[in-house]
Amino acid sequence: MSAATRWIVKPYFRDSALARARGLRYKVAVRVVLIAAKQLALAKTRLAPALPSNTERANLATAMFQDVLSAALSSRLADSVAVVTSDSALLGMAERSGALTINEEFPRGLNVAVALATEHLKQAGVRTTCTILSDIPLVTGEDIDTSFAAEEELGQGVVLVPSRDFSGTNMMVRTPLDAIATQFGRLSLVRHRESCRESGIACKVVRLIRPALDLDVPEDLIEFARSSSMTHTYAHLARLGMLHD
Repeated sequence: MSAATRWIVKPYFRDSALARARGLRYKVAVRVVLIAAKQLALAKTRLAPALPSNTERANLATAMFQDVLSAALSSRLADSVAVVTSDSALLGMAERSGALTINEEFPRGLNVAVALATEHLKQAGVRTTCTILSDIPLVTGEDIDTSFAAEEELGQGVVLVPSRDFSGTNMMVRTPLDAIATQFGRLSLVRHRESCRESGIACKVVRLIRPALDLDVPEDLIEFARSSSMTHTYAHLARLGMLHD
């Protein structure tokens, strides 16, 4: 998204004069990437066997967030990027990147946070969201565009990008953005598909290799280390001496 053609969500700039003063076109974003991130102090507890230090787990979560944010900002089909979290460091990082920030104020749980952000974006006139979890560091802007394109083929509905074991959901495109509620967590792919069926909403599952790998448990780190990548996450794990040739 270039500065000259960047779309913004209405509440981000309260009036068009301020938007023009900052060199932006005052338009309502139609298609938004929504990144949901936990508070850093609470992130990646299941990685404790490999990373016992709370600080190191928080640093890893930060690196993954940076990778996901960079991917979202590089999407060609997204009009804007939004981040929902209660973590002040992540909010600051997102704001400096030009993303819309939605402060959930305190940890409410992932699905409640996404619901809060979804309502915020709906009130701003957003039509479609691609919700991404912040622990899939290999995701690219191309993956996000593929997901948006799959939703366009449906016309209106839900696109689900599953986790590597085909049980969870790592990315989710919805039109309208509140077509179904998110149910991220254990067996979420089944629950999301069932919600679509019950609501009569068209649903499509799109398998993508890079966003399928979420780093939740030590075994995921082993899988991630199999191939080098130009990511903050890979560089961070290399600094910790956790990657070996």
